[in-house]
Amino acid sequence: MNPAEIKAEQATTDTRREFIKSTSAVIAGGAMVGTLPISRAAYTFGSDEIKVGLVGCGGRGTGAATQALDTNSPENRVKLTAVADPFQFRIDGALKAIRSKHAERVDVTDRSFVGVDAYKRLLDSDVDLVILTSPPGFRPMHFEAAVKANKHVFMEKPVATDAPGVRRVLAANKIAKEKKLAVQVGLQRHHESGYKATIAKLKDGAIGDIILTRAYWNGDGVWTRNRAPEQSELEYQINNWYYFNWLSGDHITEQHIHNLDVINWLMDGPPVEAQGQGGRQVRTGPDSGQIFDHHFVEYTYKNGVKLLSQCRHIPGCWSSVSEFAHGSKGWCNIGAGKIYDRDNKEIWSAPANEDGWAKEHVDLFALIRKGEIPNEGDYGATSTMTSIMGRMATYTGRTLTWDQCFNSKVSLANTDAMSSFKDEAPLQPEDGKYWIPTPGQDPELIV
Repeated sequence: MNPAEIKAEQATTDTRREFIKSTSAVIAGGAMVGTLPISRAAYTFGSDEIKVGLVGCGGRGTGAATQALDTNSPENRVKLTAVADPFQFRIDGALKAIRSKHAERVDVTDRSFVGVDAYKRLLDSDVDLVILTSPPGFRPMHFEAAVKANKHVFMEKPVATDAPGVRRVLAANKIAKEKKLAVQVGLQRHHESGYKATIAKLKDGAIGDIILTRAYWNGDGVWTRNRAPEQSELEYQINNWYYFNWLSGDHITEQHIHNLDVINWLMDGPPVEAQGQGGRQVRTGPDSGQIFDHHFVEYTYKNGVKLLSQCRHIPGCWSSVSEFAHGSKGWCNIGAGKIYDRDNKEIWSAPANEDGWAKEHVDLFALIRKGEIPNEGDYGATSTMTSIMGRMATYTGRTLTWDQCFNSKVSLANTDAMSSFKDEAPLQPEDGKYWIPTPGQDPELIV
């Protein structure tokens, strides 16, 4: 999550307090859709209006839907025609924000669906493209269902929180390619001119042979949502989703994936091995769930190059969101688009980056209009698995291989079995506390 998304998510926390008394209405709410036209997703749109559905109406969903509508023009007509979320207050907040910028481009009459399984009703509507921005633990299920329903897809990163979820996404993406469905993943650096030029320059040998890489997502942390007495355990965890591995994958997966993805991009593939350490220094309160507040991972790529990876959520410490490469002839600050020689003299500078969150939507709709079918599903899944691999290494304290992690059968949740907040949460507290991984213990458990 970027700072703007964190602020937007915090705003929905305040809205929720006004809504919590009507939770029972949330479960029962939502209008059913009757017989609808078959989706037009699998063919060229030409000048036709593209109907967009939003699944997940939190801060990122609100931003993504707004950015999709920002692309609207006489040549690219786009309209938001359906929304779905487990919480009515999130739908209300998202629609208010989106309408404040694009009132004429929003028409969700009888297509505002509420509930844990509300995504099913949205996919039964006549939307052409779906934006999937629910907590990442639901992403494999939502993506698979969207492909089955013949919808183009924009889905936020990460695309899963465990290895079975990654494999599920890859299997569904294979079908998406066969159906010629567009699939875009919110790893927006791939759409920024500065990043693209810098990676190309490095691959052309601007700093010689790559010797070492570094990546960071160090900051203060994100919002916390307190438990309300009337909430079920599942409702509480979905609302406070960032702090539970089955929902977020821990912040190494939810945020640091961006930086790991950049190094994979540079190295033309994922690492083959990882070992690391982490823990909880400041996340000790009753609403801090089970995730760590710091991770350090040493990744090794197939050519022997190391990636030193840090992510930390501790206020008052050094903050940086960045990536670096060091070579035989110099070094590079990748995010800044600066290349230096061995004497630390700047020798090249990339063009300034655009707003990647906006550009990725511009690119997506432009390609669809042209009849081209972009697909970012495989590398989105690979970078997601890279972040999960790092979490596995820090949680176990062991050296792990890519194959070992990718083939892991440990599933964090059965999201397919969830239909309402009354269902049992996959993680249950004991004496008000949740299980927290301890490196060196449970050596056979890879999570």
